[in-house]
Amino acid sequence: MNGNQASTLLDTRADVKVMLSGLWVTTLFVFAYVDIFGFYRADVIDGVLAGEVSGTEFTIDQTFLVLTTLYIVVAALMVVISLLARAQVNRIANMVVSLFYVVTAAATLIGETWVYYIAGTMIEIALLLIITRVAWAWPKVT
Repeated sequence: MNGNQASTLLDTRADVKVMLSGLWVTTLFVFAYVDIFGFYRADVIDGVLAGEVSGTEFTIDQTFLVLTTLYIVVAALMVVISLLARAQVNRIANMVVSLFYVVTAAATLIGETWVYYIAGTMIEIALLLIITRVAWAWPKVT
């Protein structure tokens, strides 16, 4: 190509599985950072020191931590499931799991007043709804 010709970059469409996997990774980062930033809040720190989740009736004990771990593990496994599962299973799993997380994330907003948390959770919900939409619109063979 000589200096007089403009080059155009090839714009390729990302594979559905790669898109879904990337969306789950991004969602997990937002989950993590919203929770990490919570440790800058005195009410959260005081609750943790008292063995409670601030603003809730939850006691931080073995059961709570196991259930919380399982909650996050499901989202983490969706990264791999999105890449490896067959299309039909993949599509259903992504729609069901993402909508489950939308409901649970929305529930955490009840009574919340901290803007960072509301903004972060709304971003999580938006990403999860994008996951639902991408899975719903999975291309079909004609």
